[in-house]
Amino acid sequence: MATPASVISLRTRPQTLQNYLLAAERAARSDGARSLSWIVSAVSSATKGIAARLRTAGLDGALGAVGQVNVQGEEQQALDVIANELLIAELQSRDGVVVLGSEENDELIVVDEADCGACRYAVLFDPLDGSSNLDVGGSVGTIFSIYEVAAGAEQDLQAGRHQVAAGYVLYGPSTIFVMTLGQGVDMFILDPAVGNFVRAGEPLRIPARGRSYSVNEANLDSFPAGYQRFLAECRAAGYSSRYAGAMVADVHRVLLQGGIFMYPPTAKAPAGKLRLMYEANPMGWLIEQAGGAASTGQGRILEVLPASLHQRVPVALGSRDDVTALELALAAT
Repeated sequence: MATPASVISLRTRPQTLQNYLLAAERAARSDGARSLSWIVSAVSSATKGIAARLRTAGLDGALGAVGQVNVQGEEQQALDVIANELLIAELQSRDGVVVLGSEENDELIVVDEADCGACRYAVLFDPLDGSSNLDVGGSVGTIFSIYEVAAGAEQDLQAGRHQVAAGYVLYGPSTIFVMTLGQGVDMFILDPAVGNFVRAGEPLRIPARGRSYSVNEANLDSFPAGYQRFLAECRAAGYSSRYAGAMVADVHRVLLQGGIFMYPPTAKAPAGKLRLMYEANPMGWLIEQAGGAASTGQGRILEVLPASLHQRVPVALGSRDDVTALELALAAT
């Protein structure tokens, strides 16, 4: 007997992000999973709004700086502020969210806890990574990290190994949502026809070794000797240089094709440039969940004990063999 067309349609229909989260929620069978899925949904909703504003930014005067600097000492772009406001507005209204932390805010934001129940989460994010690319139409992204927090410990920062969800959104030719709940890494692409993120293929796995490296070589002379040695070895082995100037864009390429992304310490930034809590930790966990490695050059990123919300660390992440080769080069100098 032939299978009805309606059944075939149901079986082959692409899985949306919402259905994916519902399936994860049912599998976990806990109130915490329900709250977590709502929080990730809030992030996805905000990023749809960010994507829409990016598409029209050149027409509605949203490009350019606003004449202010953030806590990092970086000039704020108008879309930095817009993206930050969209994420905060979506997240602070969701049950379970008790703390927010953003690159654009000096301190943690403690949210009204009246309806949060027993499951309590902190959401940390970089609302618009690579915003210096905006004026030239370059790729930008959003990065987020979610932790469960205990009552009375809302402002206590945790090491990256305690994350319960993490991900990024890449705004480019497509709007791409990549995330992990600790059971591998999945990718979703925004379908503009229906306004939903739709799962694209099987869980992502990073190759054990790549053929490219991503680093700002303009700073090469100020890199520690071990990094310079490693990069010389990469060039001698025929590796190509790929650097977009936005962590999300560069890490996305590494995740799909293999290789290594690095932001080493320099004389100007001896602690590194990237922020631990909402850049290095979520990206590091994603890469590990896909089978790669994430290192400060001296140890696993996810083991670093945070001292402050905006703490910076050196970052090297990507294919496991490439990260190991870098660590060996650093240890030899």
